[in-house]
Amino acid sequence: MGDNPAANLDCAEEVIVALAKEGAQVICLPELFASRYFCQEENADHYALAEAVPGPTTGRFERVAKALDVALVLSLFEKRAPGLYHNTAAVIDGPRGYLGKYRKMHIPDDPRYYEKYYFTPGDLGFKTFDLRIGRIGVLICWDQWYPEAARLTAMRGAEILFYPTAIGWHPEEKASHGVQQHEAWETIQRSHAVANGCFVASVNRTGFEPDPAGEEGAGIQFWGQTFAAGPDGAILERLPANGPAQRVITMDLDRIAEQRHGWPFLRDRRVEAYQQITERYLDD
Repeated sequence: MGDNPAANLDCAEEVIVALAKEGAQVICLPELFASRYFCQEENADHYALAEAVPGPTTGRFERVAKALDVALVLSLFEKRAPGLYHNTAAVIDGPRGYLGKYRKMHIPDDPRYYEKYYFTPGDLGFKTFDLRIGRIGVLICWDQWYPEAARLTAMRGAEILFYPTAIGWHPEEKASHGVQQHEAWETIQRSHAVANGCFVASVNRTGFEPDPAGEEGAGIQFWGQTFAAGPDGAILERLPANGPAQRVITMDLDRIAEQRHGWPFLRDRRVEAYQQITERYLDD
């Protein structure tokens, strides 16, 4: 993503058209694809990037989705009211148009990921969307570390969990922590696929985005490596670490029942024993 939001939207449309020509039925873009990842700093000027959802961007891509007969998952900076903003994913399904939205529930606050300055936590709960090809769930980036979010979305019938994502290395930490960080990120999401017997698609940003404040050498090196996993946790496809890339892959949704018959984790849940999961921590 570059500095020019209009150019980013044009690029997104070009990619969507290309993927549709390859036969894609559902297309997911990375987190906050319309701009640079502005959360690297706390700067009130960036609120100007926000818009209503539904709004102008969803309207534009509704027309694109209708013309191409595809479904889209679009991660946007939502302006709900003055001073009230969300990190939101909109779902559009071809001629059916805008189906609804999911607001990111878990909001990080880490160096160069100052999202709590911009976003309030979602209040729509964990949601699924019935597309013509099946039922999908949408979660966003930091949500991917929480098994509760994946479980509750899968319990609502999601066959595919989509995670629009913006995650990467601090350049100064890559040598010491890079491999471990990336492996943890991929492992937790593959575990959601296994535990819930569903497909997972994590769609990440790529490329280096410098610190907006201009600090020499600072920024985020987004690690790319967008991937999809099957209900057994096996990787179906992994994109490169460097440079933009896109891929059309096939997900056979009949595999979900087959996997759940063999690994009946949903059947064997002891739901009567889980009431304490709603506590913050189980103190003595």
